[in-house]
Formats: sequence, C-alpha cells, structure tokens
Amino acid sequence: MTLDLYPAIDIFDGKVVRLAQGDYDAETVYGNKPSEVAKKFVDEGARWIHIVDLNAARGEGPVNRPVLLNLVRTLDGRAQVQTGGGVRTVADAAALADGGISRVVMGSAAIRQPGLVSEVAAVLDVAVGLDHNGGFVATDGWTSPSELTVDRALDLFPAASAFVVTDINRDGMLSGPDIEGLRRCTERTSTPVIASGGISSLADIRALRDIPGLAGVITGKALYEHRFTVAEAIAEVNL
Repeated sequence: MTLDLYPAIDIFDGKVVRLAQGDYDAETVYGNKPSEVAKKFVDEGARWIHIVDLNAARGEGPVNRPVLLNLVRTLDGRAQVQTGGGVRTVADAAALADGGISRVVMGSAAIRQPGLVSEVAAVLDVAVGLDHNGGFVATDGWTSPSELTVDRALDLFPAASAFVVTDINRDGMLSGPDIEGLRRCTERTSTPVIASGGISSLADIRALRDIPGLAGVITGKALYEHRFTVAEAIAEVNL
C-alpha cells in the first residue's frame, strides 16, 4: 500500500492556524492566504491536501467555504483535497463535491449517526475521523468525550473509504505519533488508516512508514515550524 502525505491546513476566520490539542485559545496564526500555502505544498510534491474548517467544526457554519473552494480552484486539479469540519449532512457533502473536493472527513456526525456515512458516501468519498483521548472517541471539536472506543468504531462504518485517527493529546504538540495505537488500528481493519497527531520529525515519518498497512500521514505543525519540508517528508514515505 502506498503511503500518502497529507500536509494539513487548518482554517479559522479565513486564516491558516494551528491549535494545540484542539484548544481554540491556544491558536498560532501562520498566514492569511490558505490557497498560497496549499500551492506551496503542491509545488513541493504533495498529491493530497488536508483541510480542516475550524469555524464549522465548532458549529459556526461553513463560513470558510468560499476560502476552501478558492483554494481548490487555485490548485486546478494538481492535487486532491480532503476536508473536514462541520460536514453533517448529505447537502454539505454535495456542495463540497460540486466545488471539487475529493473526500470529506466526518467526525461528530458520523459517530452520532453511523448510517449517515453510507448516505454521504453515495455522493462523495468519506473518511471517518476518529479523534480519541486514551482510546475513547471525542466529538464536538474534541470537547465531548464518549464511551465509544476506537476499536469498536472501526467496525461501524463499512462505507468509509478511510479512517483518520488522531490522538488528541498529541495533536499540535510535536510529541511523536501513537505508533502502537495506529498499528493496532491497521491490524483491526482493512479500510485504509491515515495517521494524524504528534508528528515532529522525519524520524516519526519513518516510524509510521514501517507500520504495515498504514495508508497516509497528516502533518501540520512540524511543517509550519520548519522541522522538515513537504519534499523531504515525501522522500521518506517513498523509500
């Protein structure tokens, strides 16, 4: 299985930001033009871009959708775009599909209504976001814990084209990925698993590359903090 790199762009109020552990009060702004950031990543070889609409994720509606769709137009088919945050209905997915999005990531809505994933998947590929704290899935922008385990969630979504598995405690902290947890996920499901959270170095990329069956790696803060470049990371995943 090919390991794809997904450079991440989190958009809040139209700006490129990163949060620490999903905390909106722990925001660092990295730029005002998401489309330019995406173009730079693609110029370095990225075949996918991972976008999170942070306003939509916390229930403020698709206020960043014009920014997102402008980003897609700017890329002009040079890379595929996967986006999450506030995708709660078939209509949301249809609007994004019409705008050129390749895949949506559904988190809270999928956990609350597993059958909705099958309905959305009829319109557009769906990755189910499993954001977890200690193996228990959290929803609502990571503010609401649940009793659903990641292991159990992997069995609930037969229509999912991928799972995006994020360890909340590691996200934005540059503390290293949850290698053993991700390995357990790839052993439990034949659906592609995309790793997210904690990546700090090319050594972390190499460790993820060695997980049998892992399909992708999302990295954000390490890129913005110049720990490595997209080109360097792609060189590692292609070894």
